[in-house]
Amino acid sequence: MAKVLIITGDFVEDYENMVPFQALLAMGHEVDAVCPDKVAGDSIATSIHDFEGDQTYTEKRGHNFVLNASFADINVEDYDALYLPGGRAPEYLRLNAKVIAMIQHFANTDKPIASVCHGPQMLTAAGVLKGKKVSAYPACQPEIEMAGAEYIELPMDGAITDGQLVTGPAWPAHPAMLKQFVALL
Repeated sequence: MAKVLIITGDFVEDYENMVPFQALLAMGHEVDAVCPDKVAGDSIATSIHDFEGDQTYTEKRGHNFVLNASFADINVEDYDALYLPGGRAPEYLRLNAKVIAMIQHFANTDKPIASVCHGPQMLTAAGVLKGKKVSAYPACQPEIEMAGAEYIELPMDGAITDGQLVTGPAWPAHPAMLKQFVALL
């Protein structure tokens, strides 16, 4: 079984955080969820993004998610894979130099990375997408392309694997994305 790191933060998309966390644990993988400036036992606030026929997703307050590891204690070399959920958290997580260095470690050592929705914003900031085929929430298409990747438009329940990278447009992609991610583990 693999040891998976999840980098998450306040107002992460609830399903994109909780479903992969629980699913990977249920499959027997070891999963550590961390957030900068927080320790094991701290909570992060989540938000629920839904598709209700508007021009973009709607947002509602989600659950509190309890972190099970401390960000400052993480040694990325101890992990086999990385998962980056979406929501609002990637907007500010991508500004954290240590988060960027962690992402670059996984990309540079060719370890599996999965990311969904707005999560690829962290990958663009880390400069690890050049030449890759990447899906994300459609509003992320411009920055995916500016990062030198090919944006792949998929149905909301689709996912794509390019090498060690698995991406999908939003939480309805969990079954496809997790199936592809686990195959890499």
